[in-house]
Amino acid sequence: MPTWEAFVTFIIASIVLIAIPGPSVMFSVGRSLALGKKFGVLTVLGNAMGTFVWIVLVAVGLGTIIASSEIAYQVIRYGGAAYLIYLGIMTIVHRHDKTPDLGGSLKTQSVGKTLREAFIVGVSNPKTAVFFLAVLPQFVNYSAGNLWFQMLLLGLIFEILGIMGDMTYALAAGYARDWLAKNPRRLTVIVTTGGAIIIALGLFLALVDGR
Repeated sequence: MPTWEAFVTFIIASIVLIAIPGPSVMFSVGRSLALGKKFGVLTVLGNAMGTFVWIVLVAVGLGTIIASSEIAYQVIRYGGAAYLIYLGIMTIVHRHDKTPDLGGSLKTQSVGKTLREAFIVGVSNPKTAVFFLAVLPQFVNYSAGNLWFQMLLLGLIFEILGIMGDMTYALAAGYARDWLAKNPRRLTVIVTTGGAIIIALGLFLALVDGR
C-alpha cells in the first residue's frame, strides 16, 4: 500500500487537477447542454468507464506499450477525435430531435446509447494512459510490492474524485439548460451550442498532441 503521506498528497493533487476543467468536463458539459442533465450524468459515468480501462491497462503494464507506440497512439487519438466531431455534428443535425416531446422524453437518445457513446470517447483518448503513466508511479510504495494493485487503487480513487467533479459541471450545465430553455427556439440554440462544444473538443484533441 502507498504510505499515508503519499496517499494524502495524491488525493490533494487529484482534487487540484480535477478542479481544472479538462476534456472530460467539456464533453460532459456539451452533452448536458445538448441532452439535459440526466444524459450529462450518464455521459460522466460512461466516460469514466472508458477511462477505467486505461487505468487497468496502466496498472498491469500494457498502458506503457500503447503509449510508447506512436502508431497505436495516433490511431486511437485521431479515432477518438473523429468520433467526438461526429457526435457533435449529429447533435447539431438532429438538434430538433434532442428536445423533449410532449411526454417529456428525448426522441433519439437512450440510456444505453448515451453510456456507449461516452464509453467510446473515454476509451479512445490515449492521453489518459500517458497521464496515469506519468502520475501514478510517483505515489506508489515500491518497497511494499504489489505495484499493480497500488496503481489500480490510486487510479480508482482518482476516478471516483473525477466522477464527482465532472458531475458537478454536468449538473450545473443541465440546470442552466433547464433555466434558459423556456421556449423551443432557445432550446434549439442551446442544443446547437452543446454540439459545437463537442466538435471544438474533437478538433482540439486532434490538433494538439499534448504529450
